[in-house]
Formats: sequence, structure tokens, C-alpha cells
Amino acid sequence: MAAKKAYESFSKSLIEEVRKWGCMKQTGVSLRYMMEFGSKPSDRNLLISAQFLHKELPIRIARRAIELETLPYGLSEKPAVLKVQDWYLDSFRDLRSFPEIKDTNDEKQFTKMIKAIKVRHNNVVPMMALGVQQLKKGMDPKIVNEDLDEIHQFLDRFYMSRIGIRMLIGQHVELHNPNPPPHCVGYIHTKMSPVGVARNASEDARAICLREYGSAPDINIYGDLDFTFPYVPAHLHLMVFELVKNSLRAVQERFMDSDKVAPPIRIIVAEGIEDVTIKVSDEGGGIPRSGLPKIFTYLYSTAKNPLDECSDLETADAVTMAGYGYGLPISRLYARYFGGDLQVISMEGYGTDAYLHLSRLGDSQEPLP
Repeated sequence: MAAKKAYESFSKSLIEEVRKWGCMKQTGVSLRYMMEFGSKPSDRNLLISAQFLHKELPIRIARRAIELETLPYGLSEKPAVLKVQDWYLDSFRDLRSFPEIKDTNDEKQFTKMIKAIKVRHNNVVPMMALGVQQLKKGMDPKIVNEDLDEIHQFLDRFYMSRIGIRMLIGQHVELHNPNPPPHCVGYIHTKMSPVGVARNASEDARAICLREYGSAPDINIYGDLDFTFPYVPAHLHLMVFELVKNSLRAVQERFMDSDKVAPPIRIIVAEGIEDVTIKVSDEGGGIPRSGLPKIFTYLYSTAKNPLDECSDLETADAVTMAGYGYGLPISRLYARYFGGDLQVISMEGYGTDAYLHLSRLGDSQEPLP
């Protein structure tokens, strides 16, 4: 059985250790704690952070490795999933074979190692998408659309956990930056302007639309440019980029052959006491009500998967307007990671409004699947 292969290349004692660590309790961290702890990246703090990660990362990685082994419908045996499982087991082994971190020199070596782990896992999302596609190919389409809840829930847990692992590693590595940009604590910007980030993300999405279609609708942004709050700009950029890209594509395709001028996409940024909310509104024709539940599943995309038939992942990095249908569900996980959410409301025949809620308080603990 192919699934055995991934585990056969690893020693029995390693697999037993994975099972043991996979049962241990994970420890969540809040945005506020990361920000306060990292605001003074002294050698002592970096040492404490490294010691925490030395114990925490193997627990989180072991949990995912165990889950990867027991997926339904034979997904665990798909070649792409076996490859992902290999990456997780390699990373677990690297972490567990690293000796106790006692001083600054150990900490520097450890940081180098976790940086390499983060790079190793760069392609996990497209690789898992490929695995799901390999599974879908051999399945009855009726089953694909109805019964894959279990796989969907697994992918939600798996990707949420990945966001957490990458945030913890990236945050620690970034604290080593000798010249951090002003107001930045690792990945966190303590005075992030949501309007500014939304503007940059929109411009990036619009450039892709122009490249792909030769023209692009205008984008109007409403909100106070001077308003700031602490958040991770890279996360917000990813979410707004995805929402705007979807809107641009819908409007562009609806008005491509029309004499009418394509209506602009509107982005509204509102600051509440608890939440900052970003609304992205388009007049791209909307989504039928029967299709709405599907937009947050990993098995549904109206577009062709750029990885289709091409398992060469080197070429998979080119961003297209369509993507492989993971943009919305993954954006929602990024929103939820720091206590926010993403909702999509549609008027078929008119357009779609996406509401991105970001928690202002930064107090919520990481969700730990």
C-alpha cells in the first residue's frame, strides 16, 4: 500500500515519537502577546522564544503528520499527499533531534533550522490541492460534491494549523532583523493602516487583471487613511487581494462584451470598537444561492486549476486571476486566526459583497485544531 511508503522510510522509533508528541497539548498565543513579547527582542527573550518553539512546534507538526496518515477515501495514499507527509515527518525529526537550547549560540542555530523548515513547507498548499485533485479524478462526481465534508474539515484544520506554525516561525525569525521597519514587531505592524494595505492589495490584483484581460474595472476605496491598528499586514494583503481579484474577475467577465462601462469595485473600511470591517462590493452578477455554500469548500472552483496535469510545482507560483479555488476558504482561515471572520453575501443578477471582519483587540487565542 502506497501510504505505508511514507512511513517505511522513517524509523519505527520516530513514528512512535510522532504518536507520543501528537497527544500532547498545544499552547496558543495571542496577537497581543506576540506583540508585547517581541517589542524588546533581547537575547534573553529570543532564547525563551526558541525554547518555547522547540517544544511547541513538534507537537503541532506531529498532530498534522498523524492526520495525514488517516485521511478518508484513500487521500492519504495519493502521491502528492505522501510528499506532504514526508515534509512533515522530516521537520518533526529535525526539531526532535535538535539538542536542548541553552545559550545564544544554540538559539542562532535553532533559528537557522526552523527557517529551513518554513522553506521546506512553502508548497504545501498547492501540493495538497494536487492530492485532492488526484483523488477527485478517480471519484464519482456525485460523491465529490456531496460527501467530502470530512476532507473539507480536515483541510480547514490542516491549513489553520499551518498558518499558526508559519506565523510562529516567521515571527521568531523576523525578531532577528537588526533593522526592523518602524512600528514593526516581527510580522506585526503596530500602526497598520488598513486603507493603505487595501490600496496596495487592490493595485496588485488590478495589475493581474490588466495583464490577463487587457483592461480592468476601477477600484474606489473609502475610509480614513490615517486610522491604524496592530495587525499582520501580509495576512490582510493576502485576504483583500483575493477578494478584489474575485470581484475584478466577475465584473470583467460580465462586462467584457458589453457596450456599458464596467462599474467600479468599492472597498469600504470601517472602524468599530471591537472590529475593523472591510467590505468589498462588486456588480459582477453575483453567485446563485445554491452555489454560495460551495464557495468556501476546497473542491470547488469555477476556474481551471493551474496545477492540473502539471505536477511540476516550480511553475505553480504564477498567480492567475482564477487560482485553484482555495482563495476564499484560506482567506477565511487567515481572518479567523486572529479572531476575525469572512462572510460573503450575494445578489444573483447584481453582484456580491464580501465582509472581512478583523478583531481590533488582539486578545483572542490562536485557534488550535
